[in-house]
Amino acid sequence: MAKKEIKIVNIVCSASLGQDIPLIKLAETLPNTEYNPEQFPGLVMRIRDPKTSALIFSSGKIVSTGARSLKKVKESIKCIIKNLAKINVRIKEEPKINVQNMVASGSINMDLNLNALAMELENTEYEPEQFPGLVYKLPGTRATFLLFSNGKIVCTGTRSEAKLNEAVDKLIVTLKKRK
Repeated sequence: MAKKEIKIVNIVCSASLGQDIPLIKLAETLPNTEYNPEQFPGLVMRIRDPKTSALIFSSGKIVSTGARSLKKVKESIKCIIKNLAKINVRIKEEPKINVQNMVASGSINMDLNLNALAMELENTEYEPEQFPGLVYKLPGTRATFLLFSNGKIVCTGTRSEAKLNEAVDKLIVTLKKRK
């Protein structure tokens, strides 16, 4: 099996705080927020450590992005709850976090002939004049890959590290059959 080196670079997840959040008060109190309700109903909160951003909606729903591990996702949500405490909003229950998407990048350490792969594989998009990577939707998974001729890859669409690794292993098997 080709040696793979894959790192999670972004986790997008959603959570619910289980109560309404006064976004105007939050925006007026905290410096690390942006809120333009005329343009978008959510407040953007930027968190320095871990370096993440969150969209917070008045319903208490959150979409968090930027974390590189589930541990960092949890830290980020805890930061949001601490920030809410500054405006006297107490979150009583631990929010349930749902991973929506993981983005990983790395290398599968094999040279790839993208022209040949575009011809042989189903579910591909390859326009070398516009972009040097081949887009490949891996059948039977939620994973979509960007493949580059030097063996570098980006994977998006999975919701767990196990599914991510499974998809990359399946990709390697599929590509090996084409060699």
